[in-house]
Amino acid sequence: MDLIKKYFPTLDARQLEQLTALGPLYEGWNQKINVISRKDMEHFYEHHVLHSLSIAAKFSFPSNYQVMDLGSGGGFPGIPLAIFFPHVHFHMVDSIGKKLKVVENIAAKIDLRNTSVQHSRAEDIKGREFDLVVSRAVAPLKNLWEWSFPILKIASKKDDKNGGPHGLICLKGGDLKTEIAQSRCKPKLWGISQLFEEDFFKDKYLLFISSQS
Repeated sequence: MDLIKKYFPTLDARQLEQLTALGPLYEGWNQKINVISRKDMEHFYEHHVLHSLSIAAKFSFPSNYQVMDLGSGGGFPGIPLAIFFPHVHFHMVDSIGKKLKVVENIAAKIDLRNTSVQHSRAEDIKGREFDLVVSRAVAPLKNLWEWSFPILKIASKKDDKNGGPHGLICLKGGDLKTEIAQSRCKPKLWGISQLFEEDFFKDKYLLFISSQS
């Protein structure tokens, strides 16, 4: 938790309490099902919580924003972001139901009220619109954008300038040149090492594709 406080010193007592509770809760669930790589649990706050919060270090979300976490798995980046942005709603979507039960249980345990879950593939979601889609290492960028675009609100230039980001934000690692070329998108890209100094983030990136009309 010292690492989280290092980069986010303005977190309030409730947020700190919720974030502190995540470690033991995920440790407990990991004894039952493999939510997170067991060898990775010792780096839980750096590799999972801080990595998720890199989005919050770069972007601000207005109150009442509707955000979908595509392929949420055990709740990343959605749960840390929901703690950070308590007035934003996060809809966690995944095709593996048992992982969403973990998300529901952890949200209930820490009294996190701005989340919901849906057991579904992203491409099967109908009749919903979101301001933003976030995702972490789920699929190639081409697929992420194809799944996200139909459920995104189309924002104007004024919306993007005066409000929060509209579109897709994803966390990815490694050499992304081929993946970006194959997506036929032109994402904005930032190295997370520009935000956090730990070695883990040297080859990690934030990508943003705007839904701006």
